[in-house]
Amino acid sequence: MINNPIIQTMLNRKSIRRYHPDMPSDEVIETVVRAGQQAPFASQLSSVLLSRDQEKNPYKAPLLFTICVDSYKWEIIMAERNWQMIGDDGLLILLGMQDAALMAENMVIAAESLGMGSCFLGSAPFHSTQIIKKYNLPKRVFPMVQLTMGYPDGDFPPRPRYPIEFVLFEDSYPEFDKELVHKAMKVMDEGYLAQDYYRNLKAMIPLDGDRGESFNYDNYSWTEHISRKWGQRLFPENVNEQLEKSGFYIKADPENNGKDI
Repeated sequence: MINNPIIQTMLNRKSIRRYHPDMPSDEVIETVVRAGQQAPFASQLSSVLLSRDQEKNPYKAPLLFTICVDSYKWEIIMAERNWQMIGDDGLLILLGMQDAALMAENMVIAAESLGMGSCFLGSAPFHSTQIIKKYNLPKRVFPMVQLTMGYPDGDFPPRPRYPIEFVLFEDSYPEFDKELVHKAMKVMDEGYLAQDYYRNLKAMIPLDGDRGESFNYDNYSWTEHISRKWGQRLFPENVNEQLEKSGFYIKADPENNGKDI
């Protein structure tokens, strides 16, 4: 595989949950956000919120960024041009999520190149009400993802990824045979077990129902963890409600007699 400093920076990325208390400088923060802005976009439908409150930030991170889907400022610009938004909110959220996600990824890579680490917090949409209140967000701004960021307090290895033949499919999507599936599972599970990842985090998702527990930290790894996460009701089911509090209507349009968009 070809390697260069940029590729190596990307391959070195991992989630960091322990941070040195040193606060990055304003210049470093501006550099990270400016790099984020240079990501591809549909309409620059994103904004960034920042908290430097280490005592309250997750993992006591020096920086907590919240990347939002932001139609509010775009609609202000449209009004200056005597236009009004008529696109449906489903499409707007979809494109806005792309803008925000790409911006967040650019910020992560920029931070890595500057000796910092980060951790994506995907739960932001589920507690958007608190974020809206904390940052006084107007309607049409929705918190999509948060990033903790700072200088790592320790040296942590990158996490495993699927083998490339389980990710890259040329010309057509394949029919998977068990050999390839098991190979992909083995790469992930043995990689995490070698790092004692779940043991160190003491992270084993309890089982619901009448399933008997047959795993311990000697064999509990990524594929079982993710299966439990998605095979049990661990995620809130009120995302549409949270979107509506931000002024986005995906299920129904209140001005269209409640009909689905």
